[in-house]
Amino acid sequence: MRVLITGGAGFIGSNIAKQLERSYPNAKVYVLDDFSSGHFKNLIGFRGEVITGNISDPSLWEWLAQNYQFDVVFHKAAITDTTIMDQALMMKTNADSFRHLLKCAVKWKAKVIYASSAGVYGNVEPPMREEGPQEPENVYGFSKLIMDRIALNFLEEHKDIKLIGFRYFNVYGEGESYKGKTASMVYQLYKKIASGEKARLFKWGEQRRDFVYIKDVIKANMLALEKDVSGIFNIATGESRSFNEIVDILSIELNTKPEVEYFDCPYDFYQQHTQADISKAREVLGYTPDFSLEDGIRDYIKVLRA
Repeated sequence: MRVLITGGAGFIGSNIAKQLERSYPNAKVYVLDDFSSGHFKNLIGFRGEVITGNISDPSLWEWLAQNYQFDVVFHKAAITDTTIMDQALMMKTNADSFRHLLKCAVKWKAKVIYASSAGVYGNVEPPMREEGPQEPENVYGFSKLIMDRIALNFLEEHKDIKLIGFRYFNVYGEGESYKGKTASMVYQLYKKIASGEKARLFKWGEQRRDFVYIKDVIKANMLALEKDVSGIFNIATGESRSFNEIVDILSIELNTKPEVEYFDCPYDFYQQHTQADISKAREVLGYTPDFSLEDGIRDYIKVLRA
């Protein structure tokens, strides 16, 4: 099996690369990344090859199509900073690049497993369902929604190729530290509390998210690799928790009582409440999360302390 992972030096991509090498030791795994937000340290221990390139460059895909053959593509490369407002850049990088990849997938006859986002839903009433309303609040969410539409149109035309999209909710876990300001609130709050600083939250910390641990996300990707299915799926826990609850859990695990500073949210596109309906992923993929927020944070802290 020959596997390409775009964005393979990033948070989710690097975890997939390492899991593939553990689960499929005879597979040939290649990482593609431009290292704009990914980091080489995420690939320490990875034994495969690394290709440096920008997914929005059509000539890169032409070169890959001519020189490589892949059986599976995990497409995780994207602009993931939701505060970037350059609409053309976001659409070119996230949506248009997907078209280049799918053209190669037809040539390779490769299964494609790509990253969409809960950002496609915006502030619709939870729980969010794959076939329900989709009203993105920013161009990032819109770019992912267009990716999903490209995927659905592709599936109508290429029924012989398997294509799976994952609408990730709020992922946290090992490998995200190099994302900087876009790392999860779990990571950001841990760093503040562990160093004795104030925990800082938008007023009044009751915004709710469906937080999903990286190990559950990798589990979903491995299921998609193994299953002979296509479609778009929510990947989450199916439960929403507040930012205040993260502070409470970290306080217990770190045995401290941090001071919390609340401040005004500077964004007018902020999602107030996300919660996934994961019944489709459960029924079609056999996906069920193994980690509650408490369990995930507890496991993550071991890694952060190490």
